[in-house]
Amino acid sequence: MKVYQTNEIKNLALLGGAKTGKTTLAEAMLFEGGVINRRGSVDDKNTVSDYREIELERQNSISSTVLYAEFADKKINFIDAPGFDDFTGEVIAALKVVDTAVLVINAQNGVEVGTEISWRYTSKNNKPVIFAINHLEHENSNFEETVRQLKVQFGKSCTICQYPVNQGLGFNSIVDLIQMKMFNFKDDGKAEIVEIPDSEIEKAKELQSVMIEDLAAVDEALMEKFFDAGTLEEKEMQQGLKLGITSRSLFPILCVNAKKNMGVARFMQFITNNVPSPNEVAPPKTLEGKEIPCNAANAPSVFIFKTGIEPHLGEVSYFKVVSGQISEGFDMVNTKNGSKERISQIMITAGKNREKVEKIVAGDIGATIKLKNSHTNTSLTTAKNTNDFVAPIVFPEPKYRVAVKAVSSTDDEKLGAALNEMHRVDQTLLVNYSKELRQMILQGQGELHLNIVKWKLETIEKIPVEYLTPKIPYRETITKSAKSMFRHKKQSGGAGQFGEVHMMIQPYTEGMADQTEFPIRGRDEVKLDWGGKLIMNNCIVGGAIDARFLPAIMKGLMERIENGPLTGSYARDIVVNIYDGKMHPVDSNEISFKLAARHAFRDAFKNAGPKILEPIYDVEVLVPEDRMGDVMTDLQGRRAVIMGMDAEGNYQKIKARVPLAEMNRYSTALSSITSGRAMYGMKYADYTQVPGDIQDKLLKEYEESLEEE
Repeated sequence: MKVYQTNEIKNLALLGGAKTGKTTLAEAMLFEGGVINRRGSVDDKNTVSDYREIELERQNSISSTVLYAEFADKKINFIDAPGFDDFTGEVIAALKVVDTAVLVINAQNGVEVGTEISWRYTSKNNKPVIFAINHLEHENSNFEETVRQLKVQFGKSCTICQYPVNQGLGFNSIVDLIQMKMFNFKDDGKAEIVEIPDSEIEKAKELQSVMIEDLAAVDEALMEKFFDAGTLEEKEMQQGLKLGITSRSLFPILCVNAKKNMGVARFMQFITNNVPSPNEVAPPKTLEGKEIPCNAANAPSVFIFKTGIEPHLGEVSYFKVVSGQISEGFDMVNTKNGSKERISQIMITAGKNREKVEKIVAGDIGATIKLKNSHTNTSLTTAKNTNDFVAPIVFPEPKYRVAVKAVSSTDDEKLGAALNEMHRVDQTLLVNYSKELRQMILQGQGELHLNIVKWKLETIEKIPVEYLTPKIPYRETITKSAKSMFRHKKQSGGAGQFGEVHMMIQPYTEGMADQTEFPIRGRDEVKLDWGGKLIMNNCIVGGAIDARFLPAIMKGLMERIENGPLTGSYARDIVVNIYDGKMHPVDSNEISFKLAARHAFRDAFKNAGPKILEPIYDVEVLVPEDRMGDVMTDLQGRRAVIMGMDAEGNYQKIKARVPLAEMNRYSTALSSITSGRAMYGMKYADYTQVPGDIQDKLLKEYEESLEEE
């Protein structure tokens, strides 16, 4: 393959809902670009894009696939992204490195949930959009209704550039309003370009006039030409298209029948003529907001946006050359950890098919293997420009959580290693072992997401696992002061154990005044890993307890708050005043005072108005207006506090604060309530007291669990 220059490269993401035909369109593009000589199909399980075992079994995309095609002396890099929102991380990563998004739409169904979700991501990332209306060959296809829905949902800037002549069964013709020709397709997808027949010419002229007005509106010079001549030449149309697409002021609508390869060559020609190259769009920025120009003459810099694990190859790193150019054997520096990496090989990939190249330049997308310590979201630069690293991809917060355990305890270590490897590949999959909950917690984007993980663990890794309802990380605290004392005394021959501790505990709040009942002679303040503080004040007078035993007392307090007296949860925000005690000249030792402190703290805690706190999350739900009532009712049934509502296009954004305990399986419930049309995000906010009835229930459950043990 030749080395393509930056202005000869086009980078696309194929987006849209499931079953819109993205993978089939990708297959046709590969065929037209000469990468393959025979088109596969999803039904036959032989497409280049969906080659992984889980995708062949499910017959839909789970991971994004990086592909390319050479067409009209241009290189088109395109990423086939999954259609399910559970795999949104793949879409977000793809949009980070492409310059244009193609939203594929099923003409039978019009604007679907997947279309709306994909549009939101393109808007958030400010990416140009082209609409490709597919499945025009079906009996129920309706181009006109689909266009109407597009204009209603996404605005009047959705502009028809092609329309089908005979949609439905037997579809084989489109009218192209740019060339003002009709394309008649044969069974093999090849087109015969003919004049528009008299029966269509009036409609074509009317639609072309609308399109030209839209094109002229994107640029003053074009508008003047339009006013002078009443129309635009084809080159002027292409100029308007590129300007409009790049600025997101125009969203062209094209027609394809991907299954029969009809219109795909013209679609690719449209891309090479009108879609911006990497140096014609806003350049990526660093965390500080500094732009990194896409220029092959600048210092080399690459950004790794995806990591894959491939049989016989191991870890594959997919990257975009942000600036400069790189060749095989090139040495670079990881901007995260300063480690050196060598680009031993450069590959251009089409699914599992790979072609080695010697060099690629700014704007191009490639892959490499055998990087030592560089994964997704990493920039590699030269030693001279380590500050020029791309701001990382911001992946969404997890929305669904389960506890996972191996059926056989002998597989525990193997399970942990497998999950950590999956996280390297999928950054939206989070895994950690909670010492507090004594569970391995797995978090992802939805029930389907985590079910796929379970399938991989059991089918590929051969580790039988079970999913359990995850425990909630409650916290315990107090609401008033209380005093207690405890004497630990043990005699069993020889040296005994003796320690007596008197304490007063208080609830801690930021900025609170110190108690005045006892003099404070010293303070030990601990910022707890799980939030909040523990403060121990030394209020001892007259040496009742020797200072050398104070660390043992603090150790006893820490052991107790790590296993709270109410439910065994972590305790927090407590001030402990040690004001008296007793020692024995022979039998007192550290263990004695540690145990005395633990028991005294437990007794004081139970008399200090103890309360259980629960984690509260800020939840934002984007919901169609006609489903607002149902979603609000469901949230209120989950003890949600509604914080406000905002309009966002044709949607309403509900902001609420919801206890984590009530969010179990919410993604599944929300999808059921709204027929999959809503989406939500959640982020930890803080801890608040649980209602009295729930506290009583938790106390009872904890007591029963202790009895069982």
